[in-house]
Amino acid sequence: MENTTLNMPILALRGLTIFPNCVLTFDVERETSIRALERAMESDQRIFLVSQKEIGVNRPEEKDLYQVGTIATIRQILRINETAVRVMTEGQTRAQLRRLWQTEPYLQGNVEPIREINARISDFQLEALLRQTYANFAEYSAHAPRISDELAAAVMDDRDPGHLADFITQNIMLRHQDKQIILEEIRPIPRLRKVNELLAREAEVLSCEQELEGKIRQQMGEVQRDHIIREQIRLLQKELGEDEDNELVEYRQKIEEKQLSEEIEAKLLKEVDRLGKQPYSSAEASVIRNYLDTCLEMPWGVETKERASVYAARKILDRDHFGLEKVKERILEFIAVRQMNPDAKGQIICLVGPPGVGKTSIAISVATALNRKLARLSLGGVRDEADIRGHRKTYIGAMPGRIVNAISQSGSMNPLLLLDEIDKMGNDYRGDPASAMLEVLDSEQNYAFRDHFLEIPLDLSKVLFITTANTTSTIPRPLLDRMEVIELTSYTDEEKLQIARKYLLPKQMQEHGIKKAALRVSDDTIRAVITGYTRESGVRTLERKMGAICRKAAIRLVTKSVKRVTVTPDDLEDFLGVRRFAPPVLDKDPVGVVNGLAWTESGGELLEVEVNVMEGTGKLELTGNLGDVMKESAHAAISCIRSRAVQLGIDTEFYKNRDIHIHFPEGAVPKDGPSAGVAITTAVVSALTGKKVRSDVAMTGEVTLRGRVLAIGGLKEKTMAAKRNGIKTVIIPRENQRDLAEIDPVVRENLRFVVADTVDTVLAEALCRESVQPVREEIVAFIPAEQLSQDAGLRQ
Repeated sequence: MENTTLNMPILALRGLTIFPNCVLTFDVERETSIRALERAMESDQRIFLVSQKEIGVNRPEEKDLYQVGTIATIRQILRINETAVRVMTEGQTRAQLRRLWQTEPYLQGNVEPIREINARISDFQLEALLRQTYANFAEYSAHAPRISDELAAAVMDDRDPGHLADFITQNIMLRHQDKQIILEEIRPIPRLRKVNELLAREAEVLSCEQELEGKIRQQMGEVQRDHIIREQIRLLQKELGEDEDNELVEYRQKIEEKQLSEEIEAKLLKEVDRLGKQPYSSAEASVIRNYLDTCLEMPWGVETKERASVYAARKILDRDHFGLEKVKERILEFIAVRQMNPDAKGQIICLVGPPGVGKTSIAISVATALNRKLARLSLGGVRDEADIRGHRKTYIGAMPGRIVNAISQSGSMNPLLLLDEIDKMGNDYRGDPASAMLEVLDSEQNYAFRDHFLEIPLDLSKVLFITTANTTSTIPRPLLDRMEVIELTSYTDEEKLQIARKYLLPKQMQEHGIKKAALRVSDDTIRAVITGYTRESGVRTLERKMGAICRKAAIRLVTKSVKRVTVTPDDLEDFLGVRRFAPPVLDKDPVGVVNGLAWTESGGELLEVEVNVMEGTGKLELTGNLGDVMKESAHAAISCIRSRAVQLGIDTEFYKNRDIHIHFPEGAVPKDGPSAGVAITTAVVSALTGKKVRSDVAMTGEVTLRGRVLAIGGLKEKTMAAKRNGIKTVIIPRENQRDLAEIDPVVRENLRFVVADTVDTVLAEALCRESVQPVREEIVAFIPAEQLSQDAGLRQ
């Protein structure tokens, strides 16, 4: 071949090298390489094959290619799929890449064929070199797999040192860098010597590999033998029920896999050692197994990634709850703090409110918003301290406390624990669970909470506790002091309407399989259900009534084959039966009857006070299932009236010649508390003087012997009850004037508030004006909340 420069397509090989007079088959996937093959087939089927220096380069340039390659002839091309072809080539001659002048759409360059330089060597030296080569190849073949007899025969028949070196290098397993060294050697004799060195090295490497493989096989044989013997022993122990060693290994393996502190790991491993010393079927071994199983079921080191996003939380709270703006705002403030400081200690929130206002559902929404696992504990009726702290594991049937169980079931060490009905825990001779909760709900010490069963420190500082209660009066003060109280008030009728229309009715229709167009309930109908069939602070009864309407509608849709059922207020008796609660009808200014206001766990109630005065010997009769505090309020009211008898125009000897009977209707319902003092005073004054009491006035407040009116609690619920019963004016203590800002705006718009320092103001407002001269009147009309504390809101 003439020593001229040729212009031809180039194919870059990755991990391959082809030699002259040798055949190589390989797959091609790169687009540039396929196009180079196509270009070669269009001309003389010759192509320059050169290896890449780095296999990972996908678009090679000149600097990425070796300088020496092989000019080859394409013998066959077979397309194996849409993106790849298989090509068979035969090397012709060595060549050197002079210039790569094209990289797209395929590689093209100038290559110059290389002539071999024949060195002078005697026939004896050549024969010696060939024999050495045959011997090295034979030794290599003895260790190398996949050396066929045909290949070995072809090597032994080859007497050309240059071709022999190329042929051997082409057909043995070598790194492409080593093959490139042989390819770049253009002198046949030195090339064959280098091949001999490679064969000797590879034969030694393969010998070492086989030796190592033999040792590994021998070791594996011994291990397999030991495994078979141990398996036989295990099967025998299993037949006897004493598979103990494997059990201890499993326990140790589980302990090592858990992310435990040194103290906890040492404790559990000690228990495993104790288990190994116990007879398999002994009672003590069963106790230790139960203990280890319980400890290992705890999610040690597992925490969910908290999503503290105010935007996402607001979206979830608004989706799940209507109204409750102040409660939502406080929850969002808490989440905002978590967003600013994710490492803050878990806080304890107590949601207090009447039944059915959404305390539990808000806690569930908070867990969803924070992406925390939720576990719920109902503490109502819990009387045993062991329910919180667990039992000692030595007792028969011992188990951990509810806190540990909740964390284990949640599968996370930072769940949200919902402690429901925390105000209904009791205590007896078995202990006080409320006292046990002091450590649980104290963020300063619950990082090392110790359950009696586990006996190892449990970190509760990352747990978010939310408790619910109907009242704080039954919660011990030290426990209440550890919680931040958020109050949920009763719903107004308008809020109940919106909740029923947006949440309750669609939910019940879905549960009963009624399509949206098949049932229509107007807003007036829902209002009629609220006022005539429910009397509650929450919406649970209202939801049940919506369910009853859906059931009646389902019957009509099925039996009467109608497409739509429309429910009007006039149809409610057919759907829900007779109206349970008649609309409030107040007597027209009765004598001796006063509308008081009471707070209960279910919300506010209108509480009538009736007084009769009869000829007698000064007896005071109190009826209506009254508590001691309310009885004392009645006596304080009588003493207050006696001190003002002359001013009020009452016989000063009434306490000697009149019998007074004070009665609170609904005698089956227990009643207690001091807030009925002003109502009792007003009723007694009305009965003694014969003066009428305004029926549209309700009042609340504690009275003292000096006639002062003291502050009371539960004003929001009481004012809602007043509005619900048609009251127009509410008399409250002056100290409660600041609480008016917390009252629902709808209630403030529909009620007139009178603040009173003394009973004189109460009597002047409550008794009919044509019957008595007012002493002093102080009124708070509807004023924006921010102005309620200003004196400008009062008038004489």
